[in-house]
Amino acid sequence: MHIVVVGLNNKTAPVSIREQVSFGEHEMKGAVVALRDEKSIFESVIVSTCNRTELYVVTDQPHTGRYYTKRFLANWFGLTMEELEPYLFIHEGFDAMKHLFRVTSGLDSMIVGETQILGQVKTSFFMAQKLETTGTVFNKLFKEAITLAKRAHAETGIGENAVSVSAAAVTLAEQLLGSLEDKSIVVIGAGETGELTTLNLYEAGARDITVFNRTLAKAEEVANRFEGSAHSINEMQCGLLRADIVISSTGAKRAIIKRE
Repeated sequence: MHIVVVGLNNKTAPVSIREQVSFGEHEMKGAVVALRDEKSIFESVIVSTCNRTELYVVTDQPHTGRYYTKRFLANWFGLTMEELEPYLFIHEGFDAMKHLFRVTSGLDSMIVGETQILGQVKTSFFMAQKLETTGTVFNKLFKEAITLAKRAHAETGIGENAVSVSAAAVTLAEQLLGSLEDKSIVVIGAGETGELTTLNLYEAGARDITVFNRTLAKAEEVANRFEGSAHSINEMQCGLLRADIVISSTGAKRAIIKRE
C-alpha cells in the first residue's frame, strides 16, 4: 500500500483557482466517499480550507492512484486535467507523511504556527473515519499527525506570534492606522473566522464594530459578545459608507464586495 497526497494551496495556485477547487461543507461527505470508490483507492481523507484543498489516499498502485485522484478532483469541479495540473502538487510515501505533519503543525500555513488548520484536519479525519473511508493506514497516520502537532505547539515557540490570518489582519490594521479605539470597523461574515476576527479586534481596543451576515441571528450572536452591532448582509452597503476598516471572511463562492 502507498500513501499519496494530491492538492493545491496558496503557494501553488492563485485565489481564483483555489476558489474554484474548494469543497463546501455540504459536499464533503459525498466527495470523500466518492474518492474512496475510485479505482485502486482504498482509503481517503479530504482537507479543504480557504487556502488549500488536499486529497489523501491509500492506493495499491501509485501511478494509477495519482491519475484517478487527479481525475476525480478535476471532474468534481468541472475542469479538465490540463486546466488543473499546473497548480497541483503530488507527494508520495515518506514525503506525503512529512507533508501532512507540516500541515497539521502549522509549518505549511500562510501564517506559520496558526492553529486553525489542526482543528480542520481533525474534523476532516474524524468525518472520514465515521464514513469508513479510512482504515489501518490512515487511522494510525492521522492520529500520529494530530499528536505531533499538539506537541509542536506545546513544546516549541511556533505559536508565539500571530497564529491566524485574522490575528495578522488586525495587527496589520494597527500598523497602518494606529489605535483602533476610534475606528469604525465592518466585519462581513459571522462564521468561525469572522468571530475570531471580531474577538481580535475587540482585544485590540476596537469598540465600533458592526457585523454583517447572511443570517442575522448569527451576526447578533457574535456582535453581542463584543459590544458591537449586527445587520443583515443585505444592508452592507450602508455599513461600507462609514467604515474605516472592512474585513470580509465568508464562505461564499463569489465575491461579496464587488467594484461597484
